[in-house]
Amino acid sequence: MNRKFNFCAGPAALPEAVLARAQSELLDWHGEGLSVMEMSHRSEEFVSIAEEAEKNFRELMGISDDYAVLFLQGGATQQFSAVPLNLLAGKNSANYVNTGQWSKKAIQEAGKYCNVNVVASSEEQNFSCIPAFDSWAIDEQAAYLHYTPNETIGGVEFFWEPDVSMPVVADMSSTILSRPIDIEKFDLIYAGAQKNIGPSGLTLVIVRKSLLGQASKMTPSMLDYQVQAKAGSMSNTPPAYAWYMAGLVFEWIKEQGGLSAMEALNKRKAEKLYGFVDGHSFYANPVEIASRSRMNVPFTLADSSLDKAFLQGADSIGLLNLKGHRSVGGMRASIYNAVPEAAVDALIAYMDEFAAEHA
Repeated sequence: MNRKFNFCAGPAALPEAVLARAQSELLDWHGEGLSVMEMSHRSEEFVSIAEEAEKNFRELMGISDDYAVLFLQGGATQQFSAVPLNLLAGKNSANYVNTGQWSKKAIQEAGKYCNVNVVASSEEQNFSCIPAFDSWAIDEQAAYLHYTPNETIGGVEFFWEPDVSMPVVADMSSTILSRPIDIEKFDLIYAGAQKNIGPSGLTLVIVRKSLLGQASKMTPSMLDYQVQAKAGSMSNTPPAYAWYMAGLVFEWIKEQGGLSAMEALNKRKAEKLYGFVDGHSFYANPVEIASRSRMNVPFTLADSSLDKAFLQGADSIGLLNLKGHRSVGGMRASIYNAVPEAAVDALIAYMDEFAAEHA
């Protein structure tokens, strides 16, 4: 078997050890004579899988009993509607920070349900930075503050948390589990699974229990956090296999040493790649240094007419999915937890060789 290095932004690379374990358990889970994909989600066997996954996730993230953890269907984009529906609580405005394409999408969707106050935006800077907190125009009467700690497309990341007097909501899809965070600084976190958690089709929501039970009357039952919390995320059949796979990933992260170990690895990978890009005139990164994402590294070539050749050459040696998002072009290397340091080393070696050949 020839495994290649996958730099896809999502669905992203999964740990090889997790894939191997899933493969070994695919036809016969723990001697039960059937696959997890065939189990009733209400069976004792699957409930044990679900409970173990939540337990390990809580341990990794430091989540107390003050929060409900939900394993939901759909992607994080579905939460763009669920958040205002659940958190407006009779108010007619919410604060949003605009730092990239996913922030913009969240803002557009929230605008269907309330007045959106964009407290700060880096759009005029082509989303190349994080607006300074002292420039934010916060509406103190708004129901909550929403921001995107890591923008997958533009490659900007917050390394601090906003300190405000209202519930803080974060779309952590592309940064969750990459480093330790202080969970108490957040009131609601949501994340699509297909970056650092597991396969696509699953979304995790961490919500402070004190915020449950105030959903708008128009909220569909399947988007009501209280309904899902009371049912243990099983109001309907959940994405059972993705939930199981997420549980395997949580176990793998614990085996690696937890989130502190993940952070050390991710810092090392990012520093290597950014260091090479910054030190080479053939490549450039558009993001200010203080706001550079450790998970998603966009870069451009000095001559964009060489983009196709660069990608073809990368594919030919097993460096996959380096094409930048269609909205911005260029290249992007997503170096999530499961992307090994050897992948970054191989990418740097190829970039160096390609630049030498086309100088």
